[in-house]
Amino acid sequence: MKFRYLSLLAAAAIALTACHEDPNGKDPDNNGTDPDVNPEIYAGGLLGTTFNSSASAFEDPAPAVEKAGLTDRFKYGEYFFERSYTQTAEPFDGLGPLYIRNSCQACHPGYGHGKRMERYRWDDWGNGYLLVVYDKSNDAYLSSLTGMPQTAAVEPFKAPLDEDQITIQWLTYVDEWGNKFPDGETYELIYPEVTIPESAFYVPIQSGGKDIPHSQVGVRLETTIGIYGTGLLDAIPDDSLKAQYAKEEAMGIPINPAFFSGGEWVKQYSNTLQGDGEQHPFRFTYALSRGALQDGPGANAIWNITNVTRSDRRYHYMTAAYATTASQDPDVQNGFYAFLDNFEAKYPEAKDRWRTGNVEADIYNFLMAQDLPVEMSDEEYTDLMIWHRGLAVPAARNLDDEDVQRGRQLFREIGCATCHRPSWTTGPDEFNDPNNFFARGDTELPKYPNQTIWPYSDLIQHQLFMQNDIRGGWCRTTPLWGRGLSLICSGHSDRLHDARARNVVEAIMWHGNAQSHARQSVEKFRELSKEDRDAVVKFIEAI
Repeated sequence: MKFRYLSLLAAAAIALTACHEDPNGKDPDNNGTDPDVNPEIYAGGLLGTTFNSSASAFEDPAPAVEKAGLTDRFKYGEYFFERSYTQTAEPFDGLGPLYIRNSCQACHPGYGHGKRMERYRWDDWGNGYLLVVYDKSNDAYLSSLTGMPQTAAVEPFKAPLDEDQITIQWLTYVDEWGNKFPDGETYELIYPEVTIPESAFYVPIQSGGKDIPHSQVGVRLETTIGIYGTGLLDAIPDDSLKAQYAKEEAMGIPINPAFFSGGEWVKQYSNTLQGDGEQHPFRFTYALSRGALQDGPGANAIWNITNVTRSDRRYHYMTAAYATTASQDPDVQNGFYAFLDNFEAKYPEAKDRWRTGNVEADIYNFLMAQDLPVEMSDEEYTDLMIWHRGLAVPAARNLDDEDVQRGRQLFREIGCATCHRPSWTTGPDEFNDPNNFFARGDTELPKYPNQTIWPYSDLIQHQLFMQNDIRGGWCRTTPLWGRGLSLICSGHSDRLHDARARNVVEAIMWHGNAQSHARQSVEKFRELSKEDRDAVVKFIEAI
């Protein structure tokens, strides 16, 4: 049957949970904590949990940072996350010539999930949105734009997309149940429709290097996720991830065949540009585009969000289509050598490299150069990654509350724990770096060996078949840990990949399409009493 796996979800939840936790909420080793304490309180294990539940809860260093003597370097790394980059002010210089944001924190309000926005502006606080502009015929990113399209530029350069012409409309969606539970309680569902007119494109509209009509262009939104605890996810062993894929495949749960099939990996992540091609399972981002934190979202983002170069990436985040367009633009040509005056003043080694007198060639060669001056030092980048890998996870809260415990039980009974796998055990954490910047097991970075952690994610992609769904339809299960503190830490409670869900109930009900891999769980959630639905929500907010 087309949905034969649905009948297995409740049993799968029990099977998955039983492998990783005691029915009474105690794990075998108890993380080394008091045996009378529910170990799930330690969401990040002993080495990765903070008991701060205030507005700064997402910002704390993990105990592993202090244990490794890295507290000062963690704070230095934090500066590089929080501060705005410019063209001139060291050590935060190097912005552009194109960029997406001028700081990391601009995408991660309070270090958390980006908030739902009514418009697209790169400098609106809390805007964690990244535009996904793609060819609707094959779901491929437009080749004339970078994978994460830039909407800001340093003079005299012009942004590849004019964000003033981008519109976001929030439309109402009514599901098959009329947005109503059987007991009469109602809820609302909304989704975004994003429009970018042809006139907003500074670059040619191309897919695979060939021009395509504007009517063939699709646009979606993806917002940033919380970055706390990513070091702990990185510490989950590769073979544990493979075992999870194999288990779900054996249960009949659909697995993205682009990644895994027949008990084996179809593809894994590797880096042959800076690294030697060693392979590791994809585990980060909604699209599962990265396979290790040391060559993952943060390591990548500090370069391509701000376009700040470092020793292993001495080139711009740029497309040849943009470089060609800009090099032929009279406005850019008129201002280019003045731009170089400031650039050469900062980096004397670049003097006269791009002053041949052929301004078109000079612009193109500058934009496409592979050996640009280094703007972020190796020490600064290492501090950033100490900070990134060292962020703690907030402890679970109120687990002794009767309603929370009832919600915990129901969460498992209705099958949510199948995809939102409660716990994992980290390995030795001799971490991987496909980028080959950090030596394996480098003592400069914090580690999380042999920890029982509670992210509530299987780290696998599933399909929900939502209206205006994510590009490609497959989306990695988002970890739920700490999300109950989003309102106090990040100023909002928005959830899902494009922040369409404004609360937990909306997030759950967006899982309810007839084709959704979570359909049966939503059907069971609907049939719960109001009191029990509230208990499930209370549990999710507690973890």
